[in-house]
Amino acid sequence: MTARNKVIRITGVRQNNLKGFDLEIPLGSLTVITGVSGAGKSSLAFETLYAEGQRRYVETFSTYARQFMDRIDRPRVEAIEGIPPALAIEQGDPVRTSRSTVGTMTEITDYVKLLYERIAGLFCRGCERPVRKDTPQSIFSEISGLEERTPVVMTFPFEGRGSREENRETLQQAGFYRLWKGGQLVPVEKAPDDRRWNVVVDRLHFKTKERKRIIDSLEMALKAGRGFVDLHLPGDEVLRFSSALQCPYCDIPYRSPSANFFSFNSPAGACPTCRGFGRTVDVDLDLVVPDPGKSIREGAVKPWAGIARAEFEDLLDFCRRRRIPTNVPFRVLTEKQKALIIGGDDTFYGIRGFFEWLETKRYKLHVRVFLSRYRGYLICPACQGTRFQEEVLLWCIQGKNIAELYALSIEEAHGFFTEMDCQDEAAAILLEEIRRRLKYLIEVGLGYLTLDRQSRTLSGGEVERVSLTKALGSSLVNTLYILDEPTVGLHPRDSGRLLGILRSLRDLGNTVVVVEHDPEIIRGADHIVDLGPGAGEKGGGLLYSGPLKGIEQAAASLTGRYLKGEFRIPIPKRRRKAKGFIVVKGARENNLRGIDVRIPLGVMVAITGVSGSGKSTLGIDTLYRGLKRLKGGAEEKPGGFDAIEGVENIRDVILVDQRPIGKTPRATPLTYLRSFR
Repeated sequence: MTARNKVIRITGVRQNNLKGFDLEIPLGSLTVITGVSGAGKSSLAFETLYAEGQRRYVETFSTYARQFMDRIDRPRVEAIEGIPPALAIEQGDPVRTSRSTVGTMTEITDYVKLLYERIAGLFCRGCERPVRKDTPQSIFSEISGLEERTPVVMTFPFEGRGSREENRETLQQAGFYRLWKGGQLVPVEKAPDDRRWNVVVDRLHFKTKERKRIIDSLEMALKAGRGFVDLHLPGDEVLRFSSALQCPYCDIPYRSPSANFFSFNSPAGACPTCRGFGRTVDVDLDLVVPDPGKSIREGAVKPWAGIARAEFEDLLDFCRRRRIPTNVPFRVLTEKQKALIIGGDDTFYGIRGFFEWLETKRYKLHVRVFLSRYRGYLICPACQGTRFQEEVLLWCIQGKNIAELYALSIEEAHGFFTEMDCQDEAAAILLEEIRRRLKYLIEVGLGYLTLDRQSRTLSGGEVERVSLTKALGSSLVNTLYILDEPTVGLHPRDSGRLLGILRSLRDLGNTVVVVEHDPEIIRGADHIVDLGPGAGEKGGGLLYSGPLKGIEQAAASLTGRYLKGEFRIPIPKRRRKAKGFIVVKGARENNLRGIDVRIPLGVMVAITGVSGSGKSTLGIDTLYRGLKRLKGGAEEKPGGFDAIEGVENIRDVILVDQRPIGKTPRATPLTYLRSFR
């Protein structure tokens, strides 16, 4: 018997279909709960272990704090001993907001924005020169590379406010008697009529040993020039400096940055047009002209085809005046002709003018419904999808602004930060944390994702693995981690890396419990719990609990017999023949490189490849959304492609993904299947 303080002891568990068995799970180990679908794995892992661990942790809070937390029911179990605080990393698609990205989920963006605040350099939008707050010491350091005895004239700009005599008297009273004009010294008595004068503070031959004199003169010039000083060198070269965060050459002021300045989830840094979403809701011309193969007379402009005959006649009259052909496919019109139809002119309102007029009628329900058919999410025209204000993108680290950094793949970002050398002690700590989290993401096979990839576009397995790296980055110890099939969507090539991550989590001093079917993960576990033998009422029994070697000897365990090779999934002797094809031409969304794909109909088709090769992009973003659009459905804008052929061979297209089929407690399998109707 294992020592009482080294195991989680469960007695008489009867949650859902579990049959009241007793079980011991060793602490500080990697345990896999396996078995056929419906055997009770989730009931044991999540509804028993996680629920009880979380419930006991919540009970440690005060009564006041607990009123703000969700109530957790006690699982149906006689006793659970030795259970630590629990964290669950489940499958599914819990993130629905567009503000959540891979970077925010892993908290990498929190460290990156602090790093940019600390060490990023500002470059002027006008001249692209570096902009910083200069001091006499920093200015001297910058000019210390000048050759000895280089002639230098130090001036500051003076804006005249009164008459020429009043300005001259002001300068003389302050002790300044010379101006610099056209490369010549000019007495202040002979000042030009210009409103801006370059007042001479010092004239010298640069010598490193005269550091004190130069710094004193610079201090005087910065004070008199309200933060600006110019150094005139031979050959009409001028070096300009400012003690404010303002370009001395373009006279453009900039804001001092804060951490929130580099966050698209903060008003301080978010694009004001899209408010940090990167997309705006506007008229989608692909919905307005869904079939460019039609001519204008055939109804290429869908909102004006059929019922809106007045606008259709206006369009034909306009095309007649502008000599735009109306009997040729819309796609063969010139860009100028398309722009006229879309934007109109002084005599015709155009497509955009029509929708702008409809916006004034939004108080009518049928107008709102009509508008919704032709609106979609488009890349923000102000920030081009970066989500940031223009000023934020002027700050760079090693030539990359924060949006360019977030657009890198995780592997590229890891290489960028690995090569970065930082002398600042605080920045070095931030760098180390960023590198560590990026390394974890690569190790779980997510190196192909970008940091700005929206979390809602990830598959369930990807979301779970991103959450796993967040758990690793938090460095918690003595915690019970429960994971739900983290290998979902993961290519077998990367299963070994995932196993290494799970072991790393265990080696930190945690207990890791994984619900899993993958043979490689099962073989790599310290402890295996096998449930069965069947599903539902026929399941819920404990078939085996122990190390790998024993499960292969357990006669009742289907898992053990598959692991031994006694059972295999048979390969069909006969395959079905295709009943036509759907052909996708020129698919080029994300990493797809303009590929053509023939998909047979009437058979089961598998799209496979390593993680990140473009499977979901082809299957969901391009094929599903493209077919839905062509069938008249209101889906998000599909991925880029040239054409989809064979659409007439199918009646409808349905997406079955990992989202929950019901969103309310009233939803059941029968209500979803509409059996009560």
